[in-house]
Amino acid sequence: CSSPLVSLSALDVVTMSTDNVEAEIAADICCASCGTAQVDDVKLKKCDACDLVHYCSDECKQGHRSQHEQLCKERVAELRDEILFR
Repeated sequence: CSSPLVSLSALDVVTMSTDNVEAEIAADICCASCGTAQVDDVKLKKCDACDLVHYCSDECKQGHRSQHEQLCKERVAELRDEILFR
């Protein structure tokens, strides 16, 4: 599974509209760390903070955290701003 969001820079994702990001995620859902695809017997969990990436296990989530941390912080700030400035 090759998620298009895993290869994008934080700037690319931040400049994408929310609808485009959601469409990209829905098109190819897989674990951001190991690449395991979501199928009937494997349910992936979203990042609790930003909802941009999915993980198959807590180990994958912890292992990928250093790569995801900056993008996650930027997305959380964007979501907060959207709520504040409605």
